[in-house]
Amino acid sequence: MEAIVVSFRRGKHTYKPRQFLLVVDGITREEAKNLIGREVIWESKGKKKKIIKGIIKRLHGNKSTLLAHFEKGLPGQALGTKVKII
Repeated sequence: MEAIVVSFRRGKHTYKPRQFLLVVDGITREEAKNLIGREVIWESKGKKKKIIKGIIKRLHGNKSTLLAHFEKGLPGQALGTKVKII
């Protein structure tokens, strides 16, 4: 299953560099609850493949957006790219 990295988790003046919001198209809030605890993998493009892993921790809001914690922060180029949910 694939999801799209939408944004950092952020407030008005701060942001959390290891926490990202993910959106999976075509699922309901109840289906999104079943994804909590699953592993997420982001893979960079280019010759040297950089892999950063994370875990889906909880839902964010009412529209089945997921909150994932990554072991390292993703680069800014990761926004708008796809991640794999295992």
